[in-house]
Amino acid sequence: MAKIKSPSPGEAFDRLLTGNARFVTGAPLHPNQDAARRAELAPGQQPFAVMFGCSDSRLAAEIIFDQGLGDLFVVRTAGHVVGGEVLGSIEYGVHVLDCPLVIVLGHDSCGAVAAACAALEDGSAPAGYIRDIVERVTPSVLAARAAGHFDADSILAAHVENTVDLLLERSRVLAERVETGKTAIVGLCYRLADGSAQVVAARGLDLTTPSAP
Repeated sequence: MAKIKSPSPGEAFDRLLTGNARFVTGAPLHPNQDAARRAELAPGQQPFAVMFGCSDSRLAAEIIFDQGLGDLFVVRTAGHVVGGEVLGSIEYGVHVLDCPLVIVLGHDSCGAVAAACAALEDGSAPAGYIRDIVERVTPSVLAARAAGHFDADSILAAHVENTVDLLLERSRVLAERVETGKTAIVGLCYRLADGSAQVVAARGLDLTTPSAP
């Protein structure tokens, strides 16, 4: 596969938003999903974005952003909680594969967030390693409540934004790429009912300035 010039972080983000808009309106193009694309990718990959999202079965990244084979480097955990394997995978996407964009994708009605809220309210604690997931989400819930936010949407947004900042705090590779403008990290909240993805945090990308046509 011949290496092509990577898009800028802004161009990569616009590509994702355009694909999501097609999905929302029920007019997906299903790009890069044929035999020719499969053959083209056999020698190697060059995705344009790292997608770090919740493992929820309703959050299939290539579908909701209308992308195809080789477009997204996807990393998923329940509640998009961060561990060493996650950091290493995301760093691989940006450092080795040269992705200009990292997306943290959360969604409404997240079971991990709901479980963390329940644990704080009634002391219930899930069994096994599920408890580890809940414990990693709990700081986001506490931070949201400390800021006076108690509704589910605000808590979710806080968790997504906290995850964005956690990636930058724990990964020097990501922090340096954002500082030099090579990569941006954007947090999105996905709405299950209508399929739209809303921005709740952005690092290294100015979303107040319209993109050039």
